[in-house]
Amino acid sequence: MYLNRNSINRLEKIERINLMNSVTGVKSVLLIGTINKKKSTNLAIFSSIVHISSNPSLIGFFIRTNMKIRRDTFENLVENNNFTLNHIHTSSVKNSHLTSIKFHKDVSEFSTCGFTEQYIDGFSAPFVAESNIKLGLNLKEIVEFESNCSKLIIGEVEHIFLKDRFLENNHTVNLEKSDSISVGGLNTYYKSTKYKSLPYARLEGFSKL
Repeated sequence: MYLNRNSINRLEKIERINLMNSVTGVKSVLLIGTINKKKSTNLAIFSSIVHISSNPSLIGFFIRTNMKIRRDTFENLVENNNFTLNHIHTSSVKNSHLTSIKFHKDVSEFSTCGFTEQYIDGFSAPFVAESNIKLGLNLKEIVEFESNCSKLIIGEVEHIFLKDRFLENNHTVNLEKSDSISVGGLNTYYKSTKYKSLPYARLEGFSKL
């Protein structure tokens, strides 16, 4: 099969959405926890998370900000500047998927979808107690895109919670041990299985592997 831009644009809407969300392969999928000034919490599933840099420790995610659709995650971030990233595991896939439902603004996905809010001193946003790996971030920058009404939300990592056994000797997180789930497209979830670790590739001493 070959598709050019015209044939891609002629696809039925849902077909095009499914294709463009899955053609790049599996992606990390996390639950983002936020809270507003009225102490109403929100939990939403996102697969648009990207590593920005290690020093400073920055992670971002893309969010659509079309004014026709309410975006509680974005609105809470603007109010509060804190958010959490929480891994999804095999036992929580179904409940995590339900957080994509557009509940009423005053309804918290934590309680509605079966998750427990967890807090630490000096940080307002809620973590997911059931998550094996969770991060707390402070909002650093919002980058706006004119092409499709999207924004890149960039946060600096302030807190990381994970078990020691999830870390390799070089501090790489072993996602198989943590039982972390990935996603292909919008709703097809994959288990993480470690295949191989290779040394950092350098020109000096280059040899074909």
